[in-house]
Amino acid sequence: MKQILNCACSKKFADLAPLLLRVVVGAIFLVHGWEKFVGGVPGIEAFLAGMNFPVPGLLAVLLIAAEIGGGILLILGAFTHWVAKVLAFVALVALVAVHLPNGFTGPGGYEFILLILVSCISIVITGPGKISVDARMKRK
Repeated sequence: MKQILNCACSKKFADLAPLLLRVVVGAIFLVHGWEKFVGGVPGIEAFLAGMNFPVPGLLAVLLIAAEIGGGILLILGAFTHWVAKVLAFVALVALVAVHLPNGFTGPGGYEFILLILVSCISIVITGPGKISVDARMKRK
């Protein structure tokens, strides 16, 4: 039973787990931010204004910058702790303000953004892993 529960792959590939999580979550934020950028700040500003966010123009620019810049930094594993906190905040706001009213599943549901939020929290807690810019900087 011990052999069944303790797979050798969990030790052999342990360093890949944080890398995979960072790269996938970072890529998701990067793509979403890029879509917002290509679609134009005015569209995001109007969306935020329609939800009664204060200073929607500034928030639109900050949101796009956080998603694109944060996505890139997360993929690289640079400033990971702080970047994951910022992206967790972005995901939390999206969860509460946009997706929660739509229910768990279905169009606009919150299951995906909840997974992204929890993934960011996991990255904050566990760190970037050995295969990251942060780890490389610590070694120097």
